[in-house]
Amino acid sequence: MSSISHVADLDYFYGFGYDQSTDDYLVVSMSSPYHTKSYLEFFSLRAYKWKQYPTHINYSNSTEDDRKAGSLFNGAIHWIASRCDLQEDVIVAFDLIERKLLHMHLPDQFEIDYYCGLWVFREFLSLWNMDKDTVEIWVMKEYKVHSSWTKTHVLPIIDAIPANYFYPLCCTKSGDIVGTYGYFKLMKYNDVGQLLGCCSYFNNQYGFQVAMYTESLLSLPGDTQEEE
Repeated sequence: MSSISHVADLDYFYGFGYDQSTDDYLVVSMSSPYHTKSYLEFFSLRAYKWKQYPTHINYSNSTEDDRKAGSLFNGAIHWIASRCDLQEDVIVAFDLIERKLLHMHLPDQFEIDYYCGLWVFREFLSLWNMDKDTVEIWVMKEYKVHSSWTKTHVLPIIDAIPANYFYPLCCTKSGDIVGTYGYFKLMKYNDVGQLLGCCSYFNNQYGFQVAMYTESLLSLPGDTQEEE
C-alpha cells in the first residue's frame, strides 16, 4: 500500500489508441479531483467529438511521477494508479472496444516506488521497478490472470549513470532494453545490464518526454485525401 499524492489537488492520466471494431482512434483523458470520483472522457476521431464515461471510483497517481501516459496493450490503455476506495495500488485499464474501465492487481511482492512504471516487454504487459542500481522486471504471462505475474529479470545497471534516472521504454528484437535517462538521452542495455549505447535526443535544459509509436500507412478517420 502506498500513500496517495496530489498535485494541485488533481491527478490526471491520458492515452491514445485504436478501436479496430469501428476503425476509430481515441484520445482518452482521466482526471481525479481531490476526494471526488474520477472523470473520464474520450475523443473519437471518427465522430469528431468528446464522450464522457461515468466512473464511481477515485483513482490517483501512485508514484508521484509526471509520466502518466498510458501503455497501449491488447486493445486497452493501462495506467498504474491508487484506487482510493480500497487504498490499494492497481493497474487501471480502459478497454477501447468495450469502452469500459477495469482493474488488475499488481504482483503480490511488487512494491510501488517513485521509480517504477508500466510498459510492454517482449509482447507482455510488464512492470519495472528501480532500486538503487538494480532494475526488476515483472511480466504478466497471461493477460488479466494475477497468478501469471512472474519476475523475469533483476538487472544490475552497469557502467553507469544513477539508475533512478533510467526509465525503460521498449525491448528490441534481440532482447536489449531501451529507455530514457532523464529527459535528455536514450540509453540501451543488454539483458545483463551492460550499457550498449547512449545518445541525446533533446538539448533544451528542460528536456522532453519520449513516446513509443508504430508507423502505419492507414489514413485517420475523416482524411479526405485521395489515395494515389
